[in-house]
Amino acid sequence: MNEFIATQGDKLAADTGMGPVTLFVGDLDGMTRYYRDVVTLDVLSAGGGSAFGDRARQNTVTLGRAGRPIVVLQHDPALKHAAPGSAGLYHTAILFETQAALAAALYSVARHAPGTFTGSADHLVSQAFYFTDPEGNGIELYWDRARTDWSWVHGQVEMATLYLDPNAFLGEHLTEEAASGRVTQDAASIGHVHLSVGDVATARAFYIDALGFDATLSMGDQALFVSAGGYHHHMAMNVWGSRGAGPRMPALGLGRMDLTVPDADAIGSLGERLRHHGFAVRDDGRTLGFSDPWNNEILASVAH
Repeated sequence: MNEFIATQGDKLAADTGMGPVTLFVGDLDGMTRYYRDVVTLDVLSAGGGSAFGDRARQNTVTLGRAGRPIVVLQHDPALKHAAPGSAGLYHTAILFETQAALAAALYSVARHAPGTFTGSADHLVSQAFYFTDPEGNGIELYWDRARTDWSWVHGQVEMATLYLDPNAFLGEHLTEEAASGRVTQDAASIGHVHLSVGDVATARAFYIDALGFDATLSMGDQALFVSAGGYHHHMAMNVWGSRGAGPRMPALGLGRMDLTVPDADAIGSLGERLRHHGFAVRDDGRTLGFSDPWNNEILASVAH
């Protein structure tokens, strides 16, 4: 196995991570029920207020695990679904710390909303199960193998899409407690965010050259996987259903992705790098807001 070695230069800090994903939703109650009762997240807060200016009057529900926000639902019923082939969210990926915790969430979906299941896969670095929420947003629930079990070849992580039997996974990892409907709220977090984009070259120029991620897996002009600190991927971009898509118009779905960096110096360096590459930034001294070439909003802040 070849150990990953990050290149030096204008890169994101090694301990950069993903924060919560904000979704604009039309049915706040229905979406809250899905992420709470089906995906098994806790409601951490509910009420008004947001970081989206004129949307601040709309209601917001924040869901997560162990006090950590994972999904923020922002009610905006005036918005419509995006047209087919548009750029935007491919899926939000929620990382569970144990296979037992993942199995409990998988079992909950199987019990309460089996029709939302869309597939599963062993990716070598992880085991993953895929779903679509009631408003069409993709979700991945997954568990990582230990980093020492990942294989790197010529700077790229080896990933695959192997068959993973969900029933066999449940048989091996579902606890009696979870099977009885009592779910222990083990910690979970946003592991990565996967986007639909118009072209990979533009994604590379933004997410690697300007934002400062490392490429971890390149699939020609089809898809790109990027990360900080040798993770298999914090973000990915593909054109499988969106090749040629231009900037997004306001629509239901992805509202914002949050990025966490270790300190104020990392925020400053990121802002300088984005400006150097010609991207506008909104800097309030604590956070840095900016958009990718498809108008996907990103907010960088210091990790708490």
